[in-house]
Amino acid sequence: MHARGAVVSHATGTKYLKDGVLPHMWCSGCGIGVMLGAMLRAFEELNYKNTDTVVVTGIGCTGKADDYLKTNALHTTHGRALPYATGIKAFNPKLHVVVLMGDGDSVTIGGNHFIHAARRNIDLTAIVINNFNYGMTGGQVSGTTPGGCYTSTTSWGNPERDFDICALAEVAGANYVARETPYHGWELKELIKEALGKKGFSLVEVFSPCPTHFGKNNDMKQTREMLDWLRDRGIPADRYGKLSNDEKRAHFATGKLVDRNDPDFNTRYEDTRLKAARG
Repeated sequence: MHARGAVVSHATGTKYLKDGVLPHMWCSGCGIGVMLGAMLRAFEELNYKNTDTVVVTGIGCTGKADDYLKTNALHTTHGRALPYATGIKAFNPKLHVVVLMGDGDSVTIGGNHFIHAARRNIDLTAIVINNFNYGMTGGQVSGTTPGGCYTSTTSWGNPERDFDICALAEVAGANYVARETPYHGWELKELIKEALGKKGFSLVEVFSPCPTHFGKNNDMKQTREMLDWLRDRGIPADRYGKLSNDEKRAHFATGKLVDRNDPDFNTRYEDTRLKAARG
C-alpha cells in the first residue's frame, strides 16, 4: 500500500544482498523479510555504499539478517548489539551504523543497553522487530508480550505488563522514534529512510507477525489474520492522539512519533575533548 500522492521508488536494494542466499530462512508470514527489503531500498535511495555501512545484529530470528548482506556486518551476543554499535560509531563517526534487533534482544535481555544508548543519543539507527515473543527458541514470553496473551511459557496468559518500546525510547532521550507494520511496506521504508538521515539515536519499531508461535498461541494461526489484526489496530499518530483512553488501549500509534534535534553523543564528546585540550 502506498501513501496517497507518493512517488513510487524503483529501488530494489538487491545490490546489498549476497549472491545465491535466497530464499531466506524466516518462516512464511514472518515480517523480518519485509523489514529487510524496506531497509535495503532505503539504503539505495540514500546512496549508501557497502563499504561505509555497518549492520550490527544480536541473537534470534532478526539476528540472522546479516547472513544475507554485502555490507560490513557484526553478529554479536544476545542483548549486546547496541554496546558493540556504540563502540563502532565512537571509533569512526563517518560510518552508517544500523542495529537490527528483536524484542528480546533489544528491551528484554538488552533492555539496559537500549535505555543508555537512547540516553546518550548515540548517532545510529535501531530497527526493532517486535513480534511479542522469543520466536527462535519456541515462542517464550518476552518483555513486549501483551498482558493476558499466551506463549509457551505463559499457558494461562501473561500476568505481566509489557514494555512500550517507542515510549521507552522517547523518555530515555532518542531523537527520532517511529512505528510501523509490515502491512505498510512503503511507509515502513520511508520511516527507515528518515531515521537513517537523522542525527542522534533513531528507533523504528516494527510490529511484526509471528504466525509460527505467537499467532498459533493466540488464535491467529494464519498470517492473514495477524496482518489484519495489525492493520486494524494501527492508527496514524495524529489520529491516535484524538482517541479516548479506552480506544487507545485497543490500538497503537503508527508513523513518526518523536522528532527532535538534541546533540548526539559524538558531538558532546568532541566538545568535552576540546575543553580538556584547552585546559
